Amino acid sequence: MPTELPYAADAEMSLTYDELEVLRLQYQKELAQDHVTTQTKFNLCWGLVKSPIREHQVEGVKLLQEIYRAEPTRRRECLYYLALGHFKMGNFEEARRFNGLLLEKEPTNLQAQSLAQLISKGAARDGYIGMAIVGGVAAVGTILLAGLIRRARK
Repeated sequence: MPTELPYAADAEMSLTYDELEVLRLQYQKELAQDHVTTQTKFNLCWGLVKSPIREHQVEGVKLLQEIYRAEPTRRRECLYYLALGHFKMGNFEEARRFNGLLLEKEPTNLQAQSLAQLISKGAARDGYIGMAIVGGVAAVGTILLAGLIRRARK
């Protein structure tokens, strides 16, 4: 029995520009007709969240939140992509929150379990970077303070 979880491949795979453009054009066409179907909106969100471009991810998360609020029957499928979008933007606490809600509903969801691992690794990496920055600032501050003390003694 394998111990590896299926990788949350959506975390690294994005659509081509042309594929995303097809989804955007369909959304804009329906928007111009004053009737955007939930599926069309979700398809665009899906493509935007998978994008490596932060502005796309932000737009995708915003649209997913609209679906989440307006369509209770679609909440479960929105949770994973909300978690993924926040993960890709580095909002690890929000990603953990949405993914946790999904895991409460579906504790055996392997993709959500895999994403939980990625979120934990990302949060830990950010924590280490933060500690390194604080350590670096403290070191520079100590050097500057030592220099000021040395000057004051002369």
